[in-house]
Amino acid sequence: MIKFAIPKGSIEEATYRFIEQAWFSLHGKGRSYRVRVNDPEIQMKILRPQEIPTFVSNGLYDIGITGKDWVTETSADVKVMLDLEYGWVRLVYAIPKSSNYNTLAEMLKDYADKGRTLRISTEYLNISSKYIMGNEEYKRLYGDKEPMVITPWWSNGSNSKVQIILSFGATEAKPPEDTDAIIDITETGTTLEQNNLKPVESIMESTAVLIANKESLKDPKKRVKIYDVLTLLKGVVDSRKKLHIFANVKAENLQELLKSLPALKRPTVSPLSEEGWYAVNTVISKDEFVRILPMLRRLAQGLVVHEPRQILALEEIMKDEEST
Repeated sequence: MIKFAIPKGSIEEATYRFIEQAWFSLHGKGRSYRVRVNDPEIQMKILRPQEIPTFVSNGLYDIGITGKDWVTETSADVKVMLDLEYGWVRLVYAIPKSSNYNTLAEMLKDYADKGRTLRISTEYLNISSKYIMGNEEYKRLYGDKEPMVITPWWSNGSNSKVQIILSFGATEAKPPEDTDAIIDITETGTTLEQNNLKPVESIMESTAVLIANKESLKDPKKRVKIYDVLTLLKGVVDSRKKLHIFANVKAENLQELLKSLPALKRPTVSPLSEEGWYAVNTVISKDEFVRILPMLRRLAQGLVVHEPRQILALEEIMKDEEST
């Protein structure tokens, strides 16, 4: 059996939909932290995404879905198996709209000139500290001094003039009374707007990723199961970018159509029961469809378009498994 951690919170419902599209049936959603899955070799549990990288790294779970941001924040020693390409967010440095600053550097300089302490609220203590220390104006003002990181239990860092304060949620509500700025994730910017904040710098982008424990990948039985899960989840990622098309075409138009038709490998061409007609079956990129539609309208005499539920890149997965 493998243990599979999935995230609670903002991407919880999107994760359920993604896993179910991969042909897994889930039971107990929304009622329990232990979700039942229709595979006796998978034990699934819902955890906060912040916890999942560390739990997977420590071997409490074999695989997990979490945000790329939390893998970076925790510096967890895990293998990122797949970018799942949903749950996209940006981690930004945001300040009150009433502020006249346009960059972190401007804010650092002005606060230093006035002898003021710059206070920043965030859940991302490590990312924030590294980001601020990497700022050229910060280096000029404070050298290699680390910003003071403050939690209810401990404080680290020697530079009390720039403080990074742990937030337990509702980070966007902290300025201007409690802190001067925040470092937080945003998807559309609506929450920042509603709290009279403006993003002035983008720190990183994040999406949901599948991660695995490195020791679990060395276990032959667990490894096989992990790659089974990877295959199904990658099938969802790939299918969301593709269209499955079926076209009926006259014999005199067949070669011209095939020359212009993209495909994953090669289109499947089959003669129809009526002489002089062929069926063409292929998978194409969604981005290609609009480009080739005029050609299809001109050459094909019938067209059916499906969104595939999964596309399993078995050859690619096998090569990856063998090389790991």
